[in-house]
Amino acid sequence: MMMYSTTLSMLRVTRLRSSLCQAAWHKVSGRGLCTSSPDIVIEKLSGDCDGITVFGLNRPQAKNAISKNLLKEFMEGIENVRHDRSVRVVLVRSMVPGVFCAGADLKERAKMKPEEVGPFVAKARACISDIENLPMPVIVALDGIALGGGLEMALACDLRVAATTTKMGLVETKLAIIPGAGGTQRLPRIVGSAKAKELIFTAAIVDGKEGEEIGLVNYVVPQNETGDAAYVRSLELAKRIIPNGPIGIKMAKVAISRGMEVDLSTGLSIEEACYAQVIPTKDRIEGLMAFREKRTPNFKGE
Repeated sequence: MMMYSTTLSMLRVTRLRSSLCQAAWHKVSGRGLCTSSPDIVIEKLSGDCDGITVFGLNRPQAKNAISKNLLKEFMEGIENVRHDRSVRVVLVRSMVPGVFCAGADLKERAKMKPEEVGPFVAKARACISDIENLPMPVIVALDGIALGGGLEMALACDLRVAATTTKMGLVETKLAIIPGAGGTQRLPRIVGSAKAKELIFTAAIVDGKEGEEIGLVNYVVPQNETGDAAYVRSLELAKRIIPNGPIGIKMAKVAISRGMEVDLSTGLSIEEACYAQVIPTKDRIEGLMAFREKRTPNFKGE
């Protein structure tokens, strides 16, 4: 198994409802140093959850607000998993009960000089785009509030799972600004232009149930006593993806994501190009052989 260029900080075994997943925790740091409270905790699961890597937001004192350091650690973590073939699904969650991400760190922002704000927002936009552009599926578990940049982060993920108690909104117009990390572009592509305008113009906050009704989230689940119902449901969803061919999943993601931005004729050409890339793979032959031999295929991403 490919190891990240980070330091192993602890090992634990976590019982997750109907499955047993072993979690190796890593601190993401450019220097490979370990601290007791990293802003981003990376959890590379094994056992029944082998192939799932979890990014945990971990700034309890600031409600996971997006700071310079959080962006730095997140971007380093993304680079570590981007080319790791053992990672089949990335799952983004919060390590802080009751909150996913409260948005930008406004206390840190208030200390910035005017000329520093633009580059910071550009870095946040780049980090969120990096999440979106990961080759493997990305699922976000929303077990608490996701406002401003927190919701923008969720919008960049492929699939969204929310608890009924989750509160979501792009509330930037309350501060006389606009969503600056992709919210004005990704939200209308998900819920439609008219609904996106309504939500942004009014700075509305919706719960998990309404989020499902308008297509903002894929699933909504009742919150449980431990406050991680969306995370548990996200794990179940990720485990349904893992057995399938990783190259096929990757190419399907490319075909869908790029195809949605163009006309149908161009989209079909994109699909054709993506299909051509799966034809020469060993996994495709393995899938055919497994079907003929009536056994479970063993895909290796080759």
